Amino acid sequence: MATYNGEKYIEEQLQSILVQLSDNDEIVISDDHSTDKTIEVIKNINDYRIKIFLNQGQKGFTSNFENALRHAEGDIIFLSDQDDVWLPNKVKTITAYLQDYDLVVSDSKVTDEFLNVTNESFFSIFNSGSGIFKNLGYNTYYGYSMALRRKVLEKALPFPKNREVAFDIWLGFVGEIVGKVKFINQPLVLYRRNDNTVTTIKKSNRPLLGKLYKRLVIFNNIALYYFKHKLKII
Repeated sequence: MATYNGEKYIEEQLQSILVQLSDNDEIVISDDHSTDKTIEVIKNINDYRIKIFLNQGQKGFTSNFENALRHAEGDIIFLSDQDDVWLPNKVKTITAYLQDYDLVVSDSKVTDEFLNVTNESFFSIFNSGSGIFKNLGYNTYYGYSMALRRKVLEKALPFPKNREVAFDIWLGFVGEIVGKVKFINQPLVLYRRNDNTVTTIKKSNRPLLGKLYKRLVIFNNIALYYFKHKLKII
């Protein structure tokens, strides 16, 4: 989990996760130097499975998630936003799929700030699914709904330094190249939208040239990775 000024919802999210974990699991949190009471709220939960690290790299959610992932020790890794709520069967359901797949993306229910459902299926909004060219057109790899095996993470690190390549689309594309990816239609998260949310489900109003540049940068990075992988350089 990557956190930044998330004091308002972080406890509710962490409690929804903790009840699904075993005694040997961990929650790795990288905080991007929050200026509110995020760290205090987390520490007050007082659960030994929660481990907090400060992001020492470039400020921003991709670097913050990379820092968290570098500290993760398990073979199965779930990504999480700081303000959502996991539905009760998320860990069990995804873990079962990860016996046959290397990266799994689950559907979610979109909600407002108060967890009132505004859309029963996030997948239905953008026709979510795998495919490099499909997701170059419009990315449907969203970190909050992803889980992966360690082999994907090891192949994906370090993340590209260009800010145009977000951590979640990078993990999704690497997963497609080095392993097997599965999108499952079952909603397993209440995906909370509020004024402080970093990610958005709205169409970008970025100028066309900016959108094309972003896609070109992502394509160049993944094409280079693909050929290196096929040549067994990485």
